[in-house]
Amino acid sequence: MTGTTRYEQEEIMDRLISTEIDNNTLILYLKYKYFTEVRIPFVEKVSCELVDKNSLNIRVYDKKIIGCIEFMGDYLYFDKDGIIVESTSKRLNDIPLVKGLKYQKIVLNEKLEVQKEELFDVILNLTQQIEKRELEVSTISFNKQYEVTLDLGDIKAMIGKRSTYDEILAKLKNIIIEAEGKKLTIDMRAGTDYFIAKPEISAD
Repeated sequence: MTGTTRYEQEEIMDRLISTEIDNNTLILYLKYKYFTEVRIPFVEKVSCELVDKNSLNIRVYDKKIIGCIEFMGDYLYFDKDGIIVESTSKRLNDIPLVKGLKYQKIVLNEKLEVQKEELFDVILNLTQQIEKRELEVSTISFNKQYEVTLDLGDIKAMIGKRSTYDEILAKLKNIIIEAEGKKLTIDMRAGTDYFIAKPEISAD
C-alpha cells in the first residue's frame, strides 16, 4: 500500500474489509474496482491493482485540504475551491484553522459561502507559501479589515493585508529561525523592510 500520509495501513484495510468475504483478494479487488466507491475521511480515492490471486497493490490518494473552520463543535475541512470535503470532531494539526470568516452557507460537499469570494484566493496563497516555507501555522486569523495574523505556537505574526504573501513569509521564516526559543508578537504590517517584535510577557 502506498500514498496515504494520514492513515496507517491497518486503518485503511480495516475500512476496506467490512465483511468476511472481503478477505478474498479477488472479491476485494472487484468490489473496489467496479462496484463500490471508497468513503474514508480525508481520502480522495483508492486504486487497486491485482498482482496475483493472493495480493493487491493499493494506492491511496489523500484529499488536498487547505484549511478548516470550527462550527458547532466540529471541524469543517475545505479544499482550494472552498468546497467543504469533511466534517469531523478530529483536529488535524497540519491543517490551519481559519478564523474571522463570516458564513452565508455551510453545507458538506458544497462551497463554503463567505463574505468575500476572493478570501479563498488569499487563503490558498497563504497555505501554499506556508507549506513551501515549512511554517508550522496553527491558526490563520482575519480581522474586520481582512488583515492576517498567523499563530505559530510561541510566535504570533501580524502580516497584514497584501496581494501576495510569498515575500513576507520568506522574511518570517528567517525571523523564526533567529528567534528560536523566544515568545514573540511580530508586527510586519508596515512592509517587508522592517518589523516590530515584542516579547510575550508570562502571566506568572
